[in-house]
Amino acid sequence: QGFRGAVMSRLFVLVSLLVASVQGITLLGPAASPVNTAAALRTTLEEALKDAEWHKRLSLLGSTGSIGTQTLDIVRERPDHFSIVGLAAGRNLELLADQIKEFGPEVVSIQDSEQIPELRSLCEERQVKQMPAFLAGEEGAVAVSTVASADTVVTGIVGCAGLIPTVAAIKAGKDIALANKETLISGGPVILPLLKETGVHMIPADSEHSAIFQCMQGLPPNGLRKIILTASGGAFRDWDAADLDKVTVADALKHPNWAMGAKITVDSATMMNKGLEVIEAHYLFGAGYDDIEVVVHPQSIMHSGVECEDTSVIAQLGWPDMRLPLLYSVSWPHRVRMKYNSLDFAKVGTMTFVEPDTKKYPCLPLAYAAGRTGGTMTAALNAANERANELFREEKIPYLGIPRVIESAMNAHANEVKKEGITLEDIIQVDEWARKHVDEASMTVAA
Repeated sequence: QGFRGAVMSRLFVLVSLLVASVQGITLLGPAASPVNTAAALRTTLEEALKDAEWHKRLSLLGSTGSIGTQTLDIVRERPDHFSIVGLAAGRNLELLADQIKEFGPEVVSIQDSEQIPELRSLCEERQVKQMPAFLAGEEGAVAVSTVASADTVVTGIVGCAGLIPTVAAIKAGKDIALANKETLISGGPVILPLLKETGVHMIPADSEHSAIFQCMQGLPPNGLRKIILTASGGAFRDWDAADLDKVTVADALKHPNWAMGAKITVDSATMMNKGLEVIEAHYLFGAGYDDIEVVVHPQSIMHSGVECEDTSVIAQLGWPDMRLPLLYSVSWPHRVRMKYNSLDFAKVGTMTFVEPDTKKYPCLPLAYAAGRTGGTMTAALNAANERANELFREEKIPYLGIPRVIESAMNAHANEVKKEGITLEDIIQVDEWARKHVDEASMTVAA
């Protein structure tokens, strides 16, 4: 009977695919975010109708980074709706001690256990009344992400380092405000089944995916036709492709619109950030890669949008300000009044859109290729990019060496891609392998 059930299930899928193809319907796969299903619509409505006095307790991974400090700006402005119960940071102990003094978390983690006495001393100097539990390393980050009193975990740790504490948070039943791309790009095959099993909500916190998520609120399960991802074009949108061999690190770090960390600013320059966002959109919203379109929008006013089956386009607009998507990721589906500047269309004046130049941005087609391959290939792509980005910022490879070493890693992994039964250990192993491969490949493209 189990065999017969499996056959009938496969037959149903095949018939559904055939019907959808004939009718021209956009097929959607499993989604990490609460969209595309009747259950998601009901959940959104139930959450929206909750009492106006709602309050969410947050654990924050990466509290001293860009995501972390902007999240704390939100908590500072609206303590009636948000409080902090856990903080995880790296080595910026002075700032972390200030945060402990102001927000009073229960649990705090830092990167190096040997620095705990120094952090404790800094807290004593600031006369912290209630000392938190001090932990360190991966164990500490996991403790922060799973603290019992937390409702939502904000994942602001850059890179694959954020994957393990995010998985732990999901297993502990914590909703996720996702600011760490690598969670889905590398770990999507592991994360999606886990979200389904636990019923945890994963809400995107970055600008583009938050925009898409906001546009999909109230959209019926069969309503999505296409996702439109906007890109600023990064530091080199006005450069000729022929001049990119002259790029310096300082050039790549001059983003025209956004104030972000060094890694993501370089990713914006190469447009790998948009390629990674394509893969993330696939996992977040269940859209196929042929139904995710990237367009360069230099003004960064339209943060992304969706095209519905009837060809209506819904877009989310606003000034370039990371606090807005962060706010929605922790307040969803509520709308919290803030003192942000309202969008003034007269000041905006003009919005323009152009297709991305894949000769200038070769990382974008590499990301599409990795996504279409699927399985562990996206983990290899992500790790190779992280390491290549780092080597470029250390001036060990040239700017144009970034896509070369990434493509080298993808080619080397092509015959080893795992597509079924992927585990977290598989993802971590591929991540480590890809970084080592890039180190070796970098010797042939050294700056």
